[in-house]
Amino acid sequence: MAKQFDVVVIGAGPGGYIAAIRAAQLGMSVACIDAWSNAKGGPAPGGTCTNVGCIPSKALLQSSEYYEHAGHHFADHGIEVKGLGLDLAKLLARKDTVVKQNNDGILFLFKKNKVTFFHGTGSFSGQVDGGWSVKVSGPSEEELVAKHVIVATGSSPRALPNLPFDEKQVLSNDGALSIGSVPKRLGVIGAGVIGLELGSVWRRLGAEVTILEAMPNFLPAADEQIAKEALKVLTKQGLKINLGVKIGEVKTGKTVTVSYTDAAGAEQSLVVDKLIVSIGRLPNTQGLNAEGVGLKLDERGFIVVDDECRTGLPNVWAIGDVVRGPMLAHKAEEEGVAVAERIAGQHGHVNFDTIPSVIYTSPEISWVGKTEQALKNEGRAYKAGTFPFLANGRARALGDTTGMVKVLADAKTDEILGVHIIGPQASELISECVVAMEFRAASEDIARICHAHPSLSEAVKEAALAVDKRALNF
Repeated sequence: MAKQFDVVVIGAGPGGYIAAIRAAQLGMSVACIDAWSNAKGGPAPGGTCTNVGCIPSKALLQSSEYYEHAGHHFADHGIEVKGLGLDLAKLLARKDTVVKQNNDGILFLFKKNKVTFFHGTGSFSGQVDGGWSVKVSGPSEEELVAKHVIVATGSSPRALPNLPFDEKQVLSNDGALSIGSVPKRLGVIGAGVIGLELGSVWRRLGAEVTILEAMPNFLPAADEQIAKEALKVLTKQGLKINLGVKIGEVKTGKTVTVSYTDAAGAEQSLVVDKLIVSIGRLPNTQGLNAEGVGLKLDERGFIVVDDECRTGLPNVWAIGDVVRGPMLAHKAEEEGVAVAERIAGQHGHVNFDTIPSVIYTSPEISWVGKTEQALKNEGRAYKAGTFPFLANGRARALGDTTGMVKVLADAKTDEILGVHIIGPQASELISECVVAMEFRAASEDIARICHAHPSLSEAVKEAALAVDKRALNF
């Protein structure tokens, strides 16, 4: 007999598990279905983010940064390191431990909030009395019925045409997190978030890294001034970044050979031991039986939803990477909370204008709101203020003065329109700016708020002061 629930969530990534927990908090009976498995075949909720994305990549970024500091920067602090070595197996094992801790944490949260978890693949069977019938296939075999269904099935890495991932030589983000030995030569196709972060990890650990990017400009989604600074810094660190290339034939054997045309039109060839392909992601809709129940997809395969994440089917919702908008874990979480609250009759809300973006390289890069080039294209009058970490006392004490904070504000009202940061702890510093923008604050508001001294956050205050040309420390 089918098990009855108020809400069934398909997918336990950041959007799905958060939606399930919030719905349970609001008094609904909730089931969450997820197919991810760990090495032993057990459940591994958390989706791409927890298993092969945000969490393991940050673990490797942290470990590799410690290694680089020990090898190249501790001496500046009077710390002598002799006989520095790398136990890559242990480094990777630590990453796996961090992932498992997150998997186990989600399962604990399900139990705490009385969310019923099913390990398997969820698909629509059709409409029945009481709502929708959802089949669970895999380790768990069940038939569920729920009034509401939330689809949160995430996304998968996009492969190059005629070059599938073998996760041995041609790697997606998954394989790139588990390379058994540091490759002498590593190629990366795509200079986006994944390419830059994973390229940075293996460069720090000793690989010679070359990145090939089709776009003529570096990080076109970021503010141009910040992107130029990032390109300069990352190149100085040793990443070889080639822009405006056109990828041709890729041959695999003992090595991987990538033929490409460079920005000047010259034919080039790159020979590497491993190749990471990070050229975007595709929404996961296979296996849902979308066509069978009339769940509409757009021309790119995303589930079609309205501004409130409703699909064209009654009481069927979709969130996260499987719908329009930025493919970010925190965006999925916000949509998950909003949908759960809408189901409960509340007014869930997601402001796409204040979703921050972060690249966890060193220095970190973060931003929220409009870029300067976007404001120029819109013809909007604005003021800009910048402040370098070179003039920040805490950054000097850390020994990391790379980068700056940039604040953009409306020329008449002074409302903050965008903030862009490259530098230490940029991922943490951007949160203050998100709060300010959510409350439609002016740059003057940040400039008038007392910030602790010495702290990196003072650079945000000084950049806000610089909007009015009155920075105090530069």
